[in-house]
This record gives sequence, C-alpha cells and structure tokens, in this order.
Amino acid sequence: MGNEEMKRFTTANFLNFALGFLGLQFAWQMRIILSAPVTEGLGASPFIYGLIWLAGPFTGMVVQPLIGVLSDNTKSRFGRRRPYLLGGALITALALWAFPNSAGISDFISKIGHFNMPAWGGLLIAAIMIWIIDACINIAQGPYRALVPDVVPKEQHSVANSYISLSIGLGSVIAAATAPVLKYVFDIQMSIPAQFIMAALAFSLAMTWTCMTIKEKSSINTEITEDKTEKQSFAQSLKEFFLLSPEVAKICTMQFFTWIGMMCMMIFFTNFAIHTVYGVPDLTKLTAAVQDTFMQTQVTATNYSSICFAIFNFICFVIAVPIGLLASKFGNKKVHIISLISMAIAYIGMALFRTNPIAVASFMALSGIGWASVCALPFAMLSKYIKAGTEGSVMGIFNIFIAGPQVFVCTLVAWIINNSVIHSGEFINYHYEYSFYIGAVCLLLSALITNIIKEDPV
Repeated sequence: MGNEEMKRFTTANFLNFALGFLGLQFAWQMRIILSAPVTEGLGASPFIYGLIWLAGPFTGMVVQPLIGVLSDNTKSRFGRRRPYLLGGALITALALWAFPNSAGISDFISKIGHFNMPAWGGLLIAAIMIWIIDACINIAQGPYRALVPDVVPKEQHSVANSYISLSIGLGSVIAAATAPVLKYVFDIQMSIPAQFIMAALAFSLAMTWTCMTIKEKSSINTEITEDKTEKQSFAQSLKEFFLLSPEVAKICTMQFFTWIGMMCMMIFFTNFAIHTVYGVPDLTKLTAAVQDTFMQTQVTATNYSSICFAIFNFICFVIAVPIGLLASKFGNKKVHIISLISMAIAYIGMALFRTNPIAVASFMALSGIGWASVCALPFAMLSKYIKAGTEGSVMGIFNIFIAGPQVFVCTLVAWIINNSVIHSGEFINYHYEYSFYIGAVCLLLSALITNIIKEDPV
C-alpha cells in the first residue's frame, strides 16, 4: 500500500491496532514470571532452567525471520500479516494451558502408553511446551511489527510504536498484577494453571479483535511486479538488510547489547526474588517435608515478583506515549540514551540492595523507563530504512539481534549463577544478583553505541 493511500490513524485506530499486543503480553508475562516456579518444581537447576530458556532465542532467530519473509510474500484475501497473527495466537493459547500441567500430561502419557515415563518426563513436557509457546508467539509478533509500515503513515510510525509500547506496559501490568491483587485484596490465591488459562484467553481474544478491526490491504489479487523486493528469498533479504545503511549495523549492535541486559533481568528476576530477596534456598535437592516448610514463603515471593513486574510495566505504560512524543521533539537517539542509563542504574541498585524488598521494587520502577524506550525507539530508528514490500523480512531479521543475545544469557550467565553457590548449613543458594551486574554493563555499552548512531535533525 503506497504511503499516499494510507489514511492517518485516529486514537481509536491506534487502540484497536495495539490491543492484540496487549493480549500477547499476557502470554509473555506468564512465560517470564511463572516459568521458573513451574520448572524448578519439576527439578530444574539454574543451568537447566537457562537451557530451557534457549527456546526463546532459537525460535526468535529462526521463526521470526522466516515468517517475516513468508508474510511479505503471502497472498490471501485476509492480507499478508493477519493469518500469522491469528494462527500464532491460537496455538500459543493451547500450549499455555498445557505448560503448567506438564506433570499431569506426563502421567497421562504413561497410562495410555502402558510404560513409565522417566522421572524427568514432566520437565521434558514443560520444555517442549515452552518451545511451542515461544515459537508461536514469534509467529505472531514478527508480522505484527511489520503491520506498522504496512498500514500506518510514515509520519506516525513513532506514535504507532509508542502505542505498542503502551499496550505492552498495560497488558503486562494487568497480567502480572491480577494474582497479587486477588490475594492481597480478596485473600484469593490464584493458582499458576489458572494464570496461564487467563493468558491463553487474553491472547486469543485480543488478537482476534485486532485482526477484525485493522484493515489490511487484501493481497490475493495484488499485482506482483518483477521488482527485487517481491518474492525474494531469505538469503536475499538478509543481504539487502545489511546494505540498507551503515547506521543499520549500529542499530543492530545497540540492540544486541540492550537485550543481553534486558534478558539478564527477565530470565532471572523471579528466581532472584524467591532465592535472594526472600532467601528461599534451592528446593530441588531437599526432601518433600523440608520443601513444605518453605512453600508459603515461595508463594509470597512469587507474588512479590509479579508485583515488581507489574510496577515495572506500569511505568512503561505511563510514559510509553510521552516517550514517543519526546522522541519526536528531541530525537530518538537522545531519549533512548537517557532511558538506557536509567535502567543500568536501576540494575546496580537492585544488586546492591538485594535483600530489601521495597528498594528492589523501587529500582524495578526506575528500570521501567528504559523498558518503554526499548519497546519503541529502536524500531522507530530502523523503520526509516525499510523498503516497501520488505517490512516483514526486515523486522524478522532485526529480531535476530533481540533473540541472539538471549543465548549468551541462557548459557554463560546461567552457568555463572549455577557455579556461584552460597552454602548455609544443609541449604544452598546462588548469587542471582550477578545477572544484574552483567546486565548493567551491557546496557551502558548499548548507550555508548547509541551515541554514535547518526540521526537526522528533528
């Protein structure tokens, strides 16, 4: 669709457009906050937990770029992107239901197959479900980002990405806060399986609404030209991506270090809250009787983690649109540098005041400023280099520099934590705060790289 054919988005258009991303965040939040208690309950050590998290980067590096190219070349009466948005959401919803029930599914397989699953069978099922969840969220997420240049006028791209950032913040706040609010206000403890069912419903229903209300140009009868932007292979798309501009390489490097920092927090914060802030030891090596004595503290710590993520995302929600407006006035680069530095300071604060729940929650709030910027401004910086017809492939390739850094966190950072053991009598624990020191260094490097990106005057 040519830019001259695009109508300017109204506030209602932006809200309809962003609602699907709000639902998507329910899936991500349950995946981020609650995967640690589920897998640890099935016997996962910090290193095994990190390896399970490899699902995210591998599916992100493989699925999003390929789906991006496929969606660019899809011909359908429903448009290029919407089939992937809806299909990814529905399959994710099924896997979200199955993940917290992995032990029961393992037992069921044993009964119908008349053989005994190994002791780690439940953990294996959980790992498979994580891979399906991550793959299918990526199937929806890549084409979703590509919808911005597809249907939104170029001069509104920063605002569109800010609305996505707003919906990321709001969706994450609601998803993370629901269980703690029910507990502290109504004294109802929402079970982990119930929280995953909530996420499944939110994702599928919200994405359905967006697909119904956003009009994407039908591509079933679209004339296909011989232009090289049409029907190109993934290899061609990858080659052209790095020829877009010298600044693209800088933006990608910035993203690489940013997402090492982001994932140091997202992967390990719940374990940090349980084992460092609240002092619960590693329960996988203790008897069931001893585990029971720590169960209530673990539930309290898990609720605390959810509250912290809610605060973190509430700040993102509050300043998401102002971040876009400030970027329009002062430039993406300046606003993003300040945001990254604020997040690095927050990480160092959490590591230093790690046994103080109020201090940790306050620093999580500060880091929400950086999160609002990370969700919007790098995509706004990149969008001006995208050629018509390659939106999906460009956003998919760009996701490699979001997903790739996670491999570093899931392996090396997880290994460092796994080998940083704290002995206290019969109990052992780990230095989860090390992930925040590593993350802070990477965020500061990202800010330095952002400073050398050339940006047109506002």
